[in-house]
Amino acid sequence: MHRRQFLSAAALSSAALATPAILRASPRQSEDIRLVGEILRTLHPGLHRYLSPAAFEAGLAQLGERWSAAPDLEDRFLALTGFLASIRCGHSYPSFYNQKRAVAERLFTRKDRLPLAFRWIGDQMVVTENQAEGLWLPKGSVIKAIDGVPPAAILRRLQPLVRADGSNDGKRRALLSPTGADEIETFDVLRGLAYGAPKGGKFNVHFRAPGTSRDAWIDVPAVDLGARKKFIRALDPRSNEPIWQWEMRPDGIALLTMPGWAVYNSKWDWQAWLNERLDSLKGAKGLIVDLRENEGGNDCGDLILARLAAKDIARPKAARLVRYRQVPAALNPYLDTWDDSFRNWGDQVQPHDDRFLRLTRWEDDGLIKPQEPRLTVPMAVLTSPQNSSATYQFASLVKASGLGTLIGETTGGNRRGINGGAFFFARLPESGIEFDVPLIGYYPETREPDAGVTPDIAVHNNAADIAAGNDRVLETAQVLLLKG
Repeated sequence: MHRRQFLSAAALSSAALATPAILRASPRQSEDIRLVGEILRTLHPGLHRYLSPAAFEAGLAQLGERWSAAPDLEDRFLALTGFLASIRCGHSYPSFYNQKRAVAERLFTRKDRLPLAFRWIGDQMVVTENQAEGLWLPKGSVIKAIDGVPPAAILRRLQPLVRADGSNDGKRRALLSPTGADEIETFDVLRGLAYGAPKGGKFNVHFRAPGTSRDAWIDVPAVDLGARKKFIRALDPRSNEPIWQWEMRPDGIALLTMPGWAVYNSKWDWQAWLNERLDSLKGAKGLIVDLRENEGGNDCGDLILARLAAKDIARPKAARLVRYRQVPAALNPYLDTWDDSFRNWGDQVQPHDDRFLRLTRWEDDGLIKPQEPRLTVPMAVLTSPQNSSATYQFASLVKASGLGTLIGETTGGNRRGINGGAFFFARLPESGIEFDVPLIGYYPETREPDAGVTPDIAVHNNAADIAAGNDRVLETAQVLLLKG
């Protein structure tokens, strides 16, 4: 659903450019803030799903005060990030991938990153990979403090800055878990901006290693983006190579690992690749679809459901609402997008109520139709809080249709509805900062809880599992499918 404009790794890793005029403090301090308010009030379809108009205006006023008091780019980026996070929309934030090169250079290439991959398990920070060469800090270690600051305090400070839908804090913790799944890690950027680089270029890490009864302390060097990128596992979705993995295991269960569905610009024929592998499942004991690192993208899961379905699958009914028919001319110069038809919906919208218009563009019967040859193998889908866009919707359809068993953790996203589908990239003239603005709000016809999709079998890996290299979630799915 969400389309990113990727900057190249070379662009982000090269020497910083001279700071252009747009990054310097301007005497017109309120222009950026005025535009933030106008753009969101005019275009954002979920602005008041969780945030009242009064709270929005109060927050905007506070943002304006901070904008004037702290004109540095770093402070403004952090302030805008926190303000947009207060909307509680998982698609509203200053994207790391859509910034102009000068902004990205200054904000994201700093030598202020912790050379560790880890996951938040509750309030625990559990190491999954030590990227500091020659230093003993084994996986499964539980971090007690970084430069004297306990993880719980770090989480309290950073979590309000993280984008997510509604009260789904599991998604916020997932985005703050640097695992190597993203080119630029949310934790790296926000921790660096909030706390700065460590004194002397080294972090003091207080931890408890697995299997030990005493705490330990170690100094680890801060690293920059280039060093961090060496540990990225994610494959480039723009290439013509497969970005998913398929394994037919000796026990007769096929494992399909799908770390991302953002294949908008891919030259790879993913439909043919996936159909070919699904065709090979005749006689298999089951299919496991691992989506735990997958935030979303295209609706790739529809093909899997179509191959499993014996009858039409109806998507949950939701109103597709927008806030405008045509973008005001005064705002257009500050808005980029990949499809200029988003600037004027014209007769593709109809009146809905005093706040919204109903979008009729792309309307269909809402059905996923069966596709032959039909598969009859049982399916298990591994879920996590990362699943917040197309993968959240896929998990919801799997559960509603009964075509698979969800195993893992509650998804991201929100059953009250999300925003997305079409986007503007708003660029502020003074600071040069970009932020993403979703244009379509999805509002369920029935009243739903403020939560993600709960799995059929709730299970997660703990620190001991990480230390031992066990995957409790995957093992649970295997046992289930082998039992039939």
